[in-house]
Amino acid sequence: MRAVVQRVSQASVSVDGRVTGEIEGPGLMVLLGVTHDDDAEKARRMAAKLWGLRILDGEKSCSDVDAPLLVVSQFTLYGDARKGRRPTWVAAAPGHVAEPLVDAVVAGLRTLGAEVATGVFGADMKVALVNDGPITLVVDM
Repeated sequence: MRAVVQRVSQASVSVDGRVTGEIEGPGLMVLLGVTHDDDAEKARRMAAKLWGLRILDGEKSCSDVDAPLLVVSQFTLYGDARKGRRPTWVAAAPGHVAEPLVDAVVAGLRTLGAEVATGVFGADMKVALVNDGPITLVVDM
């Protein structure tokens, strides 16, 4: 499981011109990818990591200040462009495997007390954000 995490002052995701999720910061924008060997335990650990990640102002975490998160599924995080000019997606889990695990991360965050907005799995999404810092991290589980 891989997440690209950005500290934001605001972020939103739209599908077909309709906003499906948005947060007003400070908070975290999370692009989340799933690979073949991911499971519910990794999803639980990823949720805990995101909730406790100390990258907000003053080295605070979302859990410290009740900051919101926007989680958007992103299979392209497992794209491989080492050969040629066209990436391959073989490391990305298929939708029927990935979707429940993305949902498990979101559910895990909410169980921990997080306010979580989301995109729509598998949709053509438009993401807008204001990166604060800028701070961007890659988190692998």
